Amino acid sequence: MRDINFELADKTISAVAIGNEDKPVVLCLHGWLDNAASFFPLFKQLQQDFPQLLERYQFIAIDWPGHGLSTHRSIDAHYHFIDWCYDLLQIIEHKQWQKVSIIGHSMGGMVANAFTSAFNDKVDKLMLIEAIGLLTESENPSKQLRKGLQSRIKKAPRKLNVHKNLDAAIQARMNVSDLPNSAAELIVKRGIIEVENGVSWRSDPRLRNTSPQRFSLKQAIQVVANIHCPVTLIVGSSGFDMVQTGIKVFAEHINDFNCFTIEGGHHPHMESSGKTAELVNNLLK
Repeated sequence: MRDINFELADKTISAVAIGNEDKPVVLCLHGWLDNAASFFPLFKQLQQDFPQLLERYQFIAIDWPGHGLSTHRSIDAHYHFIDWCYDLLQIIEHKQWQKVSIIGHSMGGMVANAFTSAFNDKVDKLMLIEAIGLLTESENPSKQLRKGLQSRIKKAPRKLNVHKNLDAAIQARMNVSDLPNSAAELIVKRGIIEVENGVSWRSDPRLRNTSPQRFSLKQAIQVVANIHCPVTLIVGSSGFDMVQTGIKVFAEHINDFNCFTIEGGHHPHMESSGKTAELVNNLLK
């Protein structure tokens, strides 16, 4: 695995890559408050079990802005959902890639859905992990807008928690997720920085603000219905209930759709990396 950076006009996107640099690209997009390290088990499994696949593709796991080693958005900006799609477009245009395949986990999968729907000409194949469709507006849009804008107004800047050491940070992450220790350690190591009295999180505190606007259900269905490429969904056997609900709502509207359940929670690609690698190989070969 090798570290790379994408130097864009207003930000640096950090990433980790494996595979043949001269071959088609598979972009790997992590979930909210994770980072590129969530794909490390999959990358190592591909190296072990499917080295021939790495001769035919280059896999690149990015850190979204505000996550991992990537820069934060500017002080006057926020983290709108559609801006993640623009980040993808910037990377693809910057590298002048004609087409990419995408593996997206959780938020990264939802971004991949929206991006692919808008840019079918740029996406060859799509794999979603514990993600289908989009988060939709369940309340009055005015209430969502009010909550979202109020979440940006702070009496004082939000401060990130400081933990006495790496182990304490790993435990803190495990306390708010279903991640096993080994998986949490990978994500935490890439997501912390040394500070006075211990370690703290690199992630931008603004990532925790409430979204002021979401798609309506009708709009979200139109988005997934406009995806032209093959779509494979991986679901964790003990994953999020919202994914099962999403399957009932969105699956019938996706033209070329396959779904597989593997062992694990919301990060099954980390817990069952062998099965995930097998499914990736089947999708791309």
